[in-house]
Amino acid sequence: MSNLNPRQSEAVHYIDGPLLVLAGAGSGKTSVITKKIAYLIEHCGIKGGHIAALTFTNKAAKEMKERVYQLVSGPATRGLIVSTFHNLGLNILRKEHKTLGYKSGFSIFDQQDAQSLIRDLLIQDQGDNENSTKMNDQAATIQHRISNWKNDMVSPEQAVAAAADPADMLCAQVYLRYKRALKAYNALDFDDLILLPVQIFQQFPDILAKWQRRIHYMLVDEYQDTNISQYLLVQLLVGNRGKLTVVGDDDQSIYAWRGARPENLAQLQQDYPNLKLVKLEQNYRSTARILKAANQVIDHNPHVFEKALWCELGYGDPIRIIRCRNEEVECERVVTEIMDRKIRGHGGYGDFAVLYRGNHQSRLLELKLQVHSVPYRISGGTSFFSRNEIKDIMAYLRLLINREDDNAFLRIINVPRRKIGASTLETLGTYATERGISLFAACDEIGITQSLPEANLNRLRLFTAWLNRIYQRCESGEGMAAIREMVRDMDYEAWLHQNSSSAAVAERRMANIFILIDSLQSTIDKADDEQEDIQSAVAKLVLRDMLDRQEDEEDAHDKVQLMTLHASKGLEFPHVYIIGMEEELLPHRSSIEEDNIEEERRLCYVGITRAKKTLAMTHCSKRKQYGEMIDCSPSRFLDEMPYDDLLWEGEEKNVELNQERGQQTLSGLKNLFDDL
Repeated sequence: MSNLNPRQSEAVHYIDGPLLVLAGAGSGKTSVITKKIAYLIEHCGIKGGHIAALTFTNKAAKEMKERVYQLVSGPATRGLIVSTFHNLGLNILRKEHKTLGYKSGFSIFDQQDAQSLIRDLLIQDQGDNENSTKMNDQAATIQHRISNWKNDMVSPEQAVAAAADPADMLCAQVYLRYKRALKAYNALDFDDLILLPVQIFQQFPDILAKWQRRIHYMLVDEYQDTNISQYLLVQLLVGNRGKLTVVGDDDQSIYAWRGARPENLAQLQQDYPNLKLVKLEQNYRSTARILKAANQVIDHNPHVFEKALWCELGYGDPIRIIRCRNEEVECERVVTEIMDRKIRGHGGYGDFAVLYRGNHQSRLLELKLQVHSVPYRISGGTSFFSRNEIKDIMAYLRLLINREDDNAFLRIINVPRRKIGASTLETLGTYATERGISLFAACDEIGITQSLPEANLNRLRLFTAWLNRIYQRCESGEGMAAIREMVRDMDYEAWLHQNSSSAAVAERRMANIFILIDSLQSTIDKADDEQEDIQSAVAKLVLRDMLDRQEDEEDAHDKVQLMTLHASKGLEFPHVYIIGMEEELLPHRSSIEEDNIEEERRLCYVGITRAKKTLAMTHCSKRKQYGEMIDCSPSRFLDEMPYDDLLWEGEEKNVELNQERGQQTLSGLKNLFDDL
């Protein structure tokens, strides 16, 4: 294995027992994982089908898989598992779902689907609430609480027993009914993809033994981000054999709000007393000055494992701390600096990233970039097809062409509201599961009349009959006219006005639906097979969304990158700005109130270690909050950085510095014109 430093080589070649690779930022951990997979296949005689490598995002899994296949290919890699935790859980459930009483073809609820179901359960308990915004907020809060319970392996019954006050009891009772409703709908939510495989393995030792025979060696990336259920899934699959390599960095654990436990790294020592530790401390990304600052900041956190990043890339430029009068000056300063540095030959726009603690900080920054015609990309922006109104209409279209799509049925049966309550749907779901048919088909069976009151059943059958009429019109060649009539018939526009914060927002959301319908019309106009117009058009729209997102990622190379510190993890940029380095922003006010500064410090550490060549941090003297200007204090993390490595820039002009920059800018412009 070439191009490995001594510590990386040690991590790749150690297979005698469980291994923890403590991998600092930019230390080449992905190379270690991919080369270890190749080593296991080529030198240890373990077939690819008996190896599983897990990570947290589809993008990371895709990159890892591509790099493995560059190193080793052919029949030896057949069956190799390189996936996210959730994809592995889904594969397990597809094979073992019957043990928990689920039908094949179960639906998977995303976060919005889950919140919608919880909202329906709340309405059933509390009656229709005119304050839909408050109800939506309550559903979102409860959904987050249920998600955390599932990640912590807490059952609804345990949550009820532990409830300490009425708010706790409400959440726990909703959790109980939510679980029952999901089962009736033959549906799972995202957290179930880990929780349920763990429960299967705990309850059915023979099934666990079968999967242990399937997976002989496991590798886990970003181990500090695992929650309790993910930790247990790995522990159960590995068993007592200890054929395990985990790679992690407790200094980059920034997801406690979604259940991540950096202490899982320390727990490994208790679970595996013979655990070997290898530290990757050589950084291949940043200058020594940037690493010194990162090390000094993170040293203020307690550590189970000590490490210090170092590099051979030179000491580098001073880290600039820029004090600004207010956020408008801050954003203007950052944007004009990026333009100036590009002109002076410091790289393209894609070499610059602006990081911030909260999404709200990007709004003014975007305006300044637009004013100066600087191209930019916000990472993690909302896809067109991720908008609620688009997901609703797409669900109607999916159900129109496939009556077996229970997830689509559940999403739109009460959107707009048809007075079909959660208990009605639960009864329908239970009946459909027992009969092994779809929810749509169950509505029209004679047997369901024994289970539902006539009025409730009539509402369901009005819906199915209406959708069948739309489908018949599509079949007879009136596809687009029928779909436009469908949107009019359901009065979706009125529904948007009832459930949007303002009339302007409702109109914008309705305009998105018109864009979707126009796209559908355009797709149909170009279709070759008139017999499958609607089916092919819907499928192509979904595919177009996927391709658009890929193109968006590929098109980011010459745009300034804007993103939260959370979203920046795993990325790197030649030049980084971190804005809003103030108390109550970074560290965030809630973390100060909860005395939880350690995670905020790790977030700062992640931001610092994204920078390869230069790093600048800004803070404001005053900032607007709720319409009025408030005084701001510099972040405590600035005081934790090495003072001699910082260059402090205030509002006063540094004449010599500006003259030097001006000369460089003129030279850059001259070179630019010479090239034309």
